[in-house]
Amino acid sequence: MALSILPPQPVRFPPPEQALEDPNGLLAIGGALTVDWLLAAYARGIFPWFNDDREPILWWSPDPRAVLVPASLKVSRSLAKRIRNGGFRMSLDTAFAEVTSGCAAPRTALGRPPPGTSPGTWITAAMRAAYQQLHETGYAHSIEVWRDDQLAGGLYGVSLGRLFFGESMFTRERDASKIALYTLARQVERWGFILIDCQVMNPHLKRLGVTEMPRATFLRHVRANDAAETRRGPWRLDPDLAGPSEGQS
Repeated sequence: MALSILPPQPVRFPPPEQALEDPNGLLAIGGALTVDWLLAAYARGIFPWFNDDREPILWWSPDPRAVLVPASLKVSRSLAKRIRNGGFRMSLDTAFAEVTSGCAAPRTALGRPPPGTSPGTWITAAMRAAYQQLHETGYAHSIEVWRDDQLAGGLYGVSLGRLFFGESMFTRERDASKIALYTLARQVERWGFILIDCQVMNPHLKRLGVTEMPRATFLRHVRANDAAETRRGPWRLDPDLAGPSEGQS
């Protein structure tokens, strides 16, 4: 199966079912990191991953897909205790640039880095700028976990309809990234979201209740999601999920 080479314009992706088996999910090369390209990609179950800004953009749709049903998040007793008594404060969309900066440090992606890259290196300056634009247009969101006024961890991703496409997470304190995912799952469950896309499975995600879904099934959810209204940002967290400090209004 040949790999598609995409021109800068117009926005045009091949069917995700045509993605390569090795490396798993690689679909196309080229295109552009613009709001139009990114929204078109996520609306088709595709996401960008590549090494650095000197290389062409790579677009992926792996099989299977790692997903979390929000209500199925597994919370261990130790994690529940940290959420209740850890002294963390949680928020949404108050520090998007700081979260993407934290994720860009040499840490781990929400799923895993693409073949041939090191953890964290794929969140390039161009990627951060592109997702900042998505955030400013109301489609990309951040979940922040705070210790006093210091960012302890967080995650970010893209929301379309009733799907949240997770991109990356980071932690500077034990369990802070898990608390970010917990907070996201609880909030979007209340809003009627059906899936959080975690892209590719890893042991950390599996322990939290993330499962693998065949790409064909995932794409059916994505296509059915076209008719759902998107909750565009900025998002605000329900006060009871915000932790010991006063919640967002």
